[in-house]
Amino acid sequence: MYAQMVKTDAARVRSLDEMEPQERAFQERIDAGQKIEPKEWMPEGYRKTLVRQISQHAHSEIVGQLPEGNWITRAPTLERKAILLAKVQDEAGHGLYLYCAAETLGISRDQMYEQLHSGKAKYSSIFNYPTLTWADIGAIGWLVDGAAIMNQVPLQRCSYGPYARAMVRICKEESFHQRQGYDALMRMVKGTPAQKAMVQDALNRWWWPSLMMFGPSDDASVHSAQSMAWKIKQNSNDELRQKFVDQTVPQAKYLGLTIPDPDLKWNEEKGGHDFGEPDWEEFFNVIAGNGPCNAERLDARKKAWNDGAWFRDGLTAHAEKAADRRAAAKIAAE
Repeated sequence: MYAQMVKTDAARVRSLDEMEPQERAFQERIDAGQKIEPKEWMPEGYRKTLVRQISQHAHSEIVGQLPEGNWITRAPTLERKAILLAKVQDEAGHGLYLYCAAETLGISRDQMYEQLHSGKAKYSSIFNYPTLTWADIGAIGWLVDGAAIMNQVPLQRCSYGPYARAMVRICKEESFHQRQGYDALMRMVKGTPAQKAMVQDALNRWWWPSLMMFGPSDDASVHSAQSMAWKIKQNSNDELRQKFVDQTVPQAKYLGLTIPDPDLKWNEEKGGHDFGEPDWEEFFNVIAGNGPCNAERLDARKKAWNDGAWFRDGLTAHAEKAADRRAAAKIAAE
């Protein structure tokens, strides 16, 4: 079934000899590790790939606030509430950094919002799952943000300058998010048996969606080969997933938790863990808009957009009046 659902990478990566001179010079700069800046020439495919990836990344940060936001008023202590408020605020900031980076490629923020609200643009599948208990908030920090860090640290070396620079601060803040999630779970597993059971239940539900965050294997990914040739991506999906599993398993053991994977075992020969295959049918079903919370997430974003129309109109009117006053003052001075 999985093989029928994925598309193979039909776009073969061309060699330098097959490229036109301008494109060849561009690829040689990429190969030399140079950064590409907004006003410099780039292939249209490179620009489109970046627009798709950066805008989807930005959407994921913005939509990612929703599973956690409804727990701000239900945090168990004032300290946890303050931490969660800071985390949700960080995610909003990450979205803004990334929208700004995408705008340097010639797409407007309004266009990106329209693509999100219409369902044309995607965001990370992980945010279409519900947060049922407070332990889910800790699991998101530990697992979801942990997987995000694994994906995002290599993006600091991305060949496109604005994206790479935006990722420096984002990765630092995501590290805080991961640590606060793990700390919350550590306190819970040291509490009552019911609290520890709540943490185990959260791990059971978030483990497989977290592995899916890395995407399907690269031989089943439409964009991976070319993205790696352009050094937008630095590592394969499978490499990052393996690294995440190897890092997370000992953390779960320290918490006294069981990873919900009967195939999980240490492989001495490869120096890493063997583990089971995620349910890719579920992954593609969620990506297609049929996850537990897809409709709820999009409705929340569209409502926020519509409810904020009066404020955007006010800002626009103020800016127009200010521009008129500056123009009138300039004429008077002349």
